Amino acid sequence: MYTSGTSGKPKGVMLTHGNLLSQARGASAVVPIRQGGLVMSILPIWHCYERTFEYFCFSQGATQAYTNIRYVKTDLKELKPDYMVGVPRLWESIYDGIQKQLRSQPESKQKLAQFFLGNSAAYIAAKRTLGGLDLENLQPSLGQKLGAALQLPWRWLLHQVGDRLVYQKIRAGMGGKFEFIVSGGGSIADYLEDFFELIGVEILGGYGLTETSPITHVRRPWRNLRGADGQQLLDTETRIVQPETRQPVRAGDRGLVLIRGKQVMQGYYKNPEATQKAIDPEGWFDTGDIGWMTPQGDLILTGRAKDTIVLTNGENIEPLPIENACLRSPYINQIMLVGQDQKFVGALIVPDGEALQAWAQSQNLFLSPANGSNLADGLDLGRKEVQELFRQELKREVQNRPGYRPDDRIAVFHLLSEPFSIENGLLTQTLKTKRNIVMARYQAIIDQMFV
Repeated sequence: MYTSGTSGKPKGVMLTHGNLLSQARGASAVVPIRQGGLVMSILPIWHCYERTFEYFCFSQGATQAYTNIRYVKTDLKELKPDYMVGVPRLWESIYDGIQKQLRSQPESKQKLAQFFLGNSAAYIAAKRTLGGLDLENLQPSLGQKLGAALQLPWRWLLHQVGDRLVYQKIRAGMGGKFEFIVSGGGSIADYLEDFFELIGVEILGGYGLTETSPITHVRRPWRNLRGADGQQLLDTETRIVQPETRQPVRAGDRGLVLIRGKQVMQGYYKNPEATQKAIDPEGWFDTGDIGWMTPQGDLILTGRAKDTIVLTNGENIEPLPIENACLRSPYINQIMLVGQDQKFVGALIVPDGEALQAWAQSQNLFLSPANGSNLADGLDLGRKEVQELFRQELKREVQNRPGYRPDDRIAVFHLLSEPFSIENGLLTQTLKTKRNIVMARYQAIIDQMFV
């Protein structure tokens, strides 16, 4: 199977039957699939993540249904699946559709929905604190647990009312039968996890690469730590090391993630040099990802080693968590951070045309068409009011992100009229951004941003 090639030419990954069977055995120990349950598939069947999950589902006696991005919303309602596997971009698309539907309701219904969503968010936060499942506070004090326990009864009652009046209708639009959905193939933003949890749709996140067949870690239903990538599968070892020295880091410190287990590939097809670089003599595979481990063995990824942006002051910026935070803005459809060897961070942004048009109308602005724009009705993306809107959106979302540092601030940005897509070569088939290709295509714009 071939890698997605986000940063170069795809490499052929040699996987054995034993590699793939280890996945079915490992997953069956941690993810419950009912015999006769219906699984909906949307990923390409040649993708390692999809293929392995299919093998696992068939081994459990499940039924598989196939859909695509055009028909997924219709098929969800008609087929009412029990399980589904997808990438973060899919859940983001479903979330955007739900938000659009909520915004189309009368103002009184919007306010009522926001009230229940706010209460449920507090209810879920209290539950996490009490269960020690808050990634920002894994060891809450007795006082914090007591405060959470006191909130739970009355917030639970309001949550149940919200479920009956609002959340059941949202779930019905997704089929209404999900026992859980699985998200992988990339990092899922916190706001998406929060939203689906509070409306009653369980997301089990996981981690892996084509080179590891692909699953190495998955969150358990009984330990679904939001923001984490799960605990390792059976017969899997995880090591966090210094990228330069390959020495283990202290517990809780960030480092390069190494994996050893029955799912690790045999090597790259006709590429012994790349194989030797990826797998050391002791069998440890270099994932190329940066992350850390909780005391309970949860893996938390913070970015790709090759994607890390190093500023001139020596600060390392992991772009993905910041990008995910910015995607909370309804006006930002896609974003990619830039700034290697610069004094500060910048961003390329694809606006959400529909949300931007609605904002412009609410401000009584008449936006003239931009040359070559394919956003709704055409927009003058350089207009000062539009620029100020995005400046404030970026400032708010970045500063509200847990662990914010001043160096995370996005000082400059450029609004693009053309989205990143598979067709224009800026996304992989699994909807990952090809950062090096985006950089090459917009290098002149990036250079101008930092003048």
